[in-house]
Amino acid sequence: MNKFFRRIWKFFLYFLIIYFGTSILFVVAYRFINPPVTPLMVIRLVQQAYHGQAIKLKHDWIPLNDMSTSLPQAVVAAEDNLFLEHSGFDFEAIQKAKEFNEKKKGKKVRGASTITQQTAKNVFLWPQRSWVRKGLEVYFTVLIELVWGKKRIMEVYLNVIETGKGIYGVETASQHYFGKSAAKITRGEAALIAAILPNPLKWNPSSPTAYIQRRQQWILWNMNNIGKLGY
Repeated sequence: MNKFFRRIWKFFLYFLIIYFGTSILFVVAYRFINPPVTPLMVIRLVQQAYHGQAIKLKHDWIPLNDMSTSLPQAVVAAEDNLFLEHSGFDFEAIQKAKEFNEKKKGKKVRGASTITQQTAKNVFLWPQRSWVRKGLEVYFTVLIELVWGKKRIMEVYLNVIETGKGIYGVETASQHYFGKSAAKITRGEAALIAAILPNPLKWNPSSPTAYIQRRQQWILWNMNNIGKLGY
């Protein structure tokens, strides 16, 4: 029996060494190489096939320096005001979300994920909530903050986020919804794209609901507060 447990323990240690070694290798590689696909893209393709839907995956990469500066500014205003200041986690926002969720039990849960955390989840993990995924998300968040830096994190985030059914990244979204490159997106259009990110499968920036229009106006106001981003 002791021999059996030693084998299990040895297998577990080997697994951890291989997993963490491989994960670090991928994080370092993605500092220089653009991720070709993400787990969420694969999951969506499987879901489409399972439900008998047409297979759709549109994903065009655009360097951060080539896209409109309104796009990173808009997502920071909408998703993570302290993106340039925190080290991957906004502990004040986490505390506020915890207090809100304790008061609103049984209702919609408020999240407090930073852009770095969302990037870690999108590139390396899966969308469903669990303690295992959350723990790995913390691990990858620390890694990409250390290895990538803020500018690369923003570039990857804007290129892999889900922006519609089978649509990923702001370049594809800009072309699909507004018929132009992300380089030519206006402040108002950037705010609309940022406004739909909490539920891109439900909302459409080219035909916004009253709620999305109100959210757009708030994002534009907050963009003025934040000002130009300096990486």
